[in-house]
Amino acid sequence: MASASSQKTVWRDRLAALRNVPPVLRLVWKAAPKVVAAGLALRVVSALTPLAALAISKWIIDLVVAAVKHPGPLPHQIWFLLGAEFLVAALGNVLGRGIDYTDARLADEFTREVSLRVMEHAARLDLESFEDPAFQDKLERARLQATDRIGMLNSMGRLLLQSITLVSLSIGVIVYSPWLFAVLVICVAPAFAGESHFAFRGYSLAHSLTPVRRELDYLRIVGSGKESAKEVKMFGLGGYLENRYATLTDGVIQKNRELTRKRLWWGSALAIIGSVGYYASFAYLVWRTLLGELSVGTLTFLAGAIAGSSNQLQSVFSLFSSISDQALFLTDLVDFLAVKPRIQSKPNAIMAPRPIREGFEFRDVSFQYPGSTRLVLDHLNFRIEPGEHIALVGENGQGKTTLVKLMARLYDPSSGVILLDGVDLREYSVEDLQREIGVIFQDFVRYDMPARMNIGVGRIEETDQDESLWTAAKKSRADKTLERLTGGLDQMLGRRFEGGVDLSGGEWQKFALARAYLRNAQVLILDEPTASLDAVAESEVFARFADLARNSTAILISHRFSTVRKASRIVVLEGGRIREQGTHEQLVTIRGRYARLFELQAANYR
Repeated sequence: MASASSQKTVWRDRLAALRNVPPVLRLVWKAAPKVVAAGLALRVVSALTPLAALAISKWIIDLVVAAVKHPGPLPHQIWFLLGAEFLVAALGNVLGRGIDYTDARLADEFTREVSLRVMEHAARLDLESFEDPAFQDKLERARLQATDRIGMLNSMGRLLLQSITLVSLSIGVIVYSPWLFAVLVICVAPAFAGESHFAFRGYSLAHSLTPVRRELDYLRIVGSGKESAKEVKMFGLGGYLENRYATLTDGVIQKNRELTRKRLWWGSALAIIGSVGYYASFAYLVWRTLLGELSVGTLTFLAGAIAGSSNQLQSVFSLFSSISDQALFLTDLVDFLAVKPRIQSKPNAIMAPRPIREGFEFRDVSFQYPGSTRLVLDHLNFRIEPGEHIALVGENGQGKTTLVKLMARLYDPSSGVILLDGVDLREYSVEDLQREIGVIFQDFVRYDMPARMNIGVGRIEETDQDESLWTAAKKSRADKTLERLTGGLDQMLGRRFEGGVDLSGGEWQKFALARAYLRNAQVLILDEPTASLDAVAESEVFARFADLARNSTAILISHRFSTVRKASRIVVLEGGRIREQGTHEQLVTIRGRYARLFELQAANYR
């Protein structure tokens, strides 16, 4: 067992974790107030039935014993008592089933409420949070609370029921002999302490294994997923993935085995102490009955009350321990919901300008990602005029994608300021600003949803507007793919769900472009928008791009210089700064960095 100081720390942590219970109870009440109220009422009534049954049994037994000692007509009240005991038993069964029903209802409603809260809150958090592995672990544990903490709700319900039952039964024992009840409490306490200790050890182990379990999930996906199947086969990765998975699971199983083995031995020993308290009390009552100091009915009543009190004491202690330990797990859910996004609209934030009149200006902007000391953007000064078509080029890691993330306020600068029409971006409503920006990143999402949703996410309120969806599809050349799909806009895409149709990389990319066009925003940002397209499709896309974006400010990020040469201005980023900028012809003429990179690519086609 642990030292006194470590035990004190364990108890402090467990008691502190109980602060998580009230916010979760508020979630429970919000999820299903009527179901919660019904469950509470059923438990209160159900908790009083054991005492009523014992009292009726005492009267019946005393009447029977008296009738045996003094033969004569049977007392009429015995039949009423038997009927009453039957009704109490029947009521107990009905109440139990009613409680099970409300618990099942509440489990569904609570799971739904927590899942919605996690999704809603995650959508509000900063992008940088999702790029932090520690936050990913916290989010993973928070997601699990939607289902894993259903047991805590049941425990809390049982705790209420058994606490009321304990009080009612204990009153009967205390009225007869307070010290008998004290003996029961003293004997149960060690088992409670032991269960508490090992429950906390279980939480600590589960917490420490979160990164391992995330890796196990990843190995399962890589080892059996469609996306990785080709490389797993070609590179013979199956054996390695299996061995890695087996090694990790062996470690998890070993740690769990060690903990459960200790819990078995210590739990058994401490449980025996609790049994000693009950049987010592029962033996004392039998002795007093043999001496004629108690009636048989009173013996039955007290024996039942002591047995019930002993069981209820152990259950209450165990449930309290379980709740306090599960409250430790809830720390992740409560902490997750307490995380506040740094990038959010100020009170009385202003709306984005419509139309944009002066454009964007980067004024001495620097940026470094959290946890990194490298400046991705280094005191950048840069201006984008309304309606201008700009191409950002440069090698990987030079800040091209970071620049557009800052424009869209997915991040804020580490220093400096970004202005839109002369106003700091932070003064605008984040949501309204982002409505005016249509952006498709290179790692766009392939939604396993119907085709209309794969386009409609660009402007979610138009998912049922077929004409708008088809117009956007024609602009991106996704209409040809749509025409081949048997379900048209309602065709399920992807292989995750039954009836889904998978697409080529280029076809998926056209759908991503379609949602950018559907957005009909003032600023259109395309980050490597044709990376998965063949040369013909790429040529078609860019032949229409200038025309489609005529009334928009367009920013194009591409490594293919053949696609950027028509931009009104090409900006070459290097080391987080602007190395050079100008038209294609100007940059080729000065024979700088752009010209060398262009020649390298052009040489491949000669």
